[in-house]
Amino acid sequence: MASVLAWISQSGVVQGIIIGATLAFLTAILVMNGVARTITTTVNGWSSIRKVGQPGNGILVRAASAKALPAVNVFDEAAYWTTTKDGAGRTLNGSYGYVLHFPAGQLPPNDAFWSLTITDTVGYMVSNPIGRSSFDDRSNLAKNADGSIDIYLQHETPTGREQNWLPTPAGKFKLTLRAYLPGAAILNGTYRVPPVVRTP
Repeated sequence: MASVLAWISQSGVVQGIIIGATLAFLTAILVMNGVARTITTTVNGWSSIRKVGQPGNGILVRAASAKALPAVNVFDEAAYWTTTKDGAGRTLNGSYGYVLHFPAGQLPPNDAFWSLTITDTVGYMVSNPIGRSSFDDRSNLAKNADGSIDIYLQHETPTGREQNWLPTPAGKFKLTLRAYLPGAAILNGTYRVPPVVRTP
């Protein structure tokens, strides 16, 4: 075994194969990232890929979609938006507080349900004191006097607003909003997810 390892370590052919495979992998990542940028729509800081799972997508689009949003449905069945930035383009960070304000009647229109999930930037849930990592259409969110809804995103408890509080990790984080069986306003592109606003 030692002689085989010694031969591999000195073989120009083997080293060439390893270097070539590494360069091919890195090139594929760069190409997929480039394709993902061309098919991603970003509005108010929220990004979505409407072409996920569509018939006729070429291999690069399929690969880029799978890399960006693995194991998701086609957009017509489940619309996904993600963001790691607030509406001003600043990276979301638990050092700050944020508000996601939905005007009256402007929660994601759907024929099934919607959900908002908070994770670390990789996509893993982060434990928090109240064990809450998401809101959905079954959450008992408090409404403002005008019927609008404010969701508070911050690390510390927002006194008096705990009902609409989604605890953030201490550091950077990501938000994912989903609408299952999205409504017509989502499908025709007229619905806009409100920006995440950093509070003073």
